[in-house]
Amino acid sequence: MALSGTIAASGGLKAPSATRVDWIDYAKGICIVMVVMMHSVLGVELAAGETGFMHVLVAFAKPFRMPDFFLISGLFLPLVIDRDWRTYLDRKVVHFAYFYVVWVTIQFGFKAPAFAAETSWRDAGLLYLESFVEPFGTLWFIYLLPIFFVVTKLTRLVPPPAIWLIAAALETARVATGWTAIDEFCARFVYFYSGYLFAPYVFALSDRARNHPAWALTALATWALVNGGLVALGASEWQFISLVLGFAGACAIITMGTLLARVQWLNVFRFCGEHSIVIYLAFFLPMAATRTLLLRTGIIPDIGAVSLIVTIAGVIGALAIWQIALRLGGSFLFERPDAFWIAPKKTSAVLQAAE
Repeated sequence: MALSGTIAASGGLKAPSATRVDWIDYAKGICIVMVVMMHSVLGVELAAGETGFMHVLVAFAKPFRMPDFFLISGLFLPLVIDRDWRTYLDRKVVHFAYFYVVWVTIQFGFKAPAFAAETSWRDAGLLYLESFVEPFGTLWFIYLLPIFFVVTKLTRLVPPPAIWLIAAALETARVATGWTAIDEFCARFVYFYSGYLFAPYVFALSDRARNHPAWALTALATWALVNGGLVALGASEWQFISLVLGFAGACAIITMGTLLARVQWLNVFRFCGEHSIVIYLAFFLPMAATRTLLLRTGIIPDIGAVSLIVTIAGVIGALAIWQIALRLGGSFLFERPDAFWIAPKKTSAVLQAAE
């Protein structure tokens, strides 16, 4: 497959289990930090009833924060889409379904008493069951990924341009049924499918950025001005413009990740990218605890500063939970046990969203 040669030339994978691609981890790291930042900032501002300086960063990142994540998640699909259905479903459906069940149960366990106090324990139980139809809280991303993987494999015989045009039309249609899975599928599938369909071009973009850093920095500066300007004008969510900004932002983050990988700066983002799903699963606990502590004590009066601290606590706290779980025999929280594999097990069971 042409993609295999492209990735190998980029210092990346020859097979899904080979050496990691450095710039992808940087890009994923930037994305996961932006996701934690969004939840942290909006949560703090909602609870406090006012906004802070971090609100500007969240607004700037909104057009491309999730498009980039989904595009990267589709990049390695050409290498594995020809697998038999049993192996494919094990890696791309059962894998994420297991972690969704585990973590929706954990999240719900923390929130159930409040739900029951408002209604009843019976209603709280029904709400838990509903979370398997309507994604719960922050976990909609890993709920949606298996759907994307299955739809892409099922439609392999359909001309790719037709699928892409339909996906783009769904994004611009602003579908709003009230069901998260449907609405987010319509809004995000075009980016995932583009990662799958245009993977060689994405790796070529990274190669160009690595070989021509001055031009890449100029392009990034131009993009930042345009993206920021459209966000400030309120035009970033207009039809078609949102689609363009989603792809432009994804390309910008890929370029940024490539440049950081080239000079090996800010390796914290690379580390976060390597463990992006770990952070995604566990950040809500330290985030909520830190937010509650800081707002109740009022020890830090500036809402922007509180938001920044809560963001950092969410990222570091999630990684700390992961390490504590591994040391205390709780590896099942982040590694799928043997009993939940329906195909021969991989050498490593560590979560890898993009592979």
